[in-house]
Amino acid sequence: MTAYENFYWWSNDGVRLHARDYAPRDAAAAEGRPPIICLPGLTRNARDYERLAERLSAEWRVVTVDFRGRGESGYAKDPMTYVPLVYVQDIEKLLLELGCAHYIAIGTSLGGIVAMLLAGTGRARLVGAVLNDVGPEIDTSGLSRIRSYVGKSSSWPTWMHAARAVADTNANAHPDYAISDWLAMAKRLYRLNNSGKIVLDYDMKIAEPFRVPGNEAGPDMWRTLDPLNDVPVLIVRGEHSDILAAPIADRMFAALDASALVTVPRVGHAPTLDEPEVQPALNRWLERVLVDLNVG
Repeated sequence: MTAYENFYWWSNDGVRLHARDYAPRDAAAAEGRPPIICLPGLTRNARDYERLAERLSAEWRVVTVDFRGRGESGYAKDPMTYVPLVYVQDIEKLLLELGCAHYIAIGTSLGGIVAMLLAGTGRARLVGAVLNDVGPEIDTSGLSRIRSYVGKSSSWPTWMHAARAVADTNANAHPDYAISDWLAMAKRLYRLNNSGKIVLDYDMKIAEPFRVPGNEAGPDMWRTLDPLNDVPVLIVRGEHSDILAAPIADRMFAALDASALVTVPRVGHAPTLDEPEVQPALNRWLERVLVDLNVG
């Protein structure tokens, strides 16, 4: 497993936040390249990007984030700060701490919403984006599904029990997964608590603002695509996604001059970005970023 350093910073409202900082193994190749900031989904954390970070950190600095209330980041005192616009402020503070003149964003689901909002607040610094199974409009069936489980605590006596529970919940999204895949997902989603039980690795209170209609994606999200029009954007969609509908993905692709669209077959919400259809598209996208920056 590729080594990383834990990176901590403080939010504007005093929450201690965490990210994994993967230094490039080939420092010479990474010279002049902006860092890749990986932003996870609603109930996910920095561990979701382990495999991607291991691969990309051969020649890139990769920073994988725990949003507030997830993973090793602190829990917020006010649950109404578990909203995209506050996550944007947290990431802006991270970018300041990292001293980033430019950066690349990879965002899955909620992370993609945050990436779109970041583009509007600091377009000059964002030089490339991956929007993984999310867009300016979210399918209502997917929202209903997420609302049905987010914030409901559960615990399991063994990792195998947790893996089977994850499989029961996500079987439609990943129909080809074996038990080893479900076990790996469980270890990204859950943690071992002080009582020896395996529990979800997020603050159950993240559900409170999420259940308020209108809080899922913030303002008019189609307008947030405007600053991305001339930025290399890779749109990734699961074929059976109930979050990013195919017509919305097609409309995004048409609206963004420098975009590419990849649909992952037999996958729902959300692709892992490890799929064979995605990896070459990611490589082409990064090459386009480097060309635009005139960096080798």
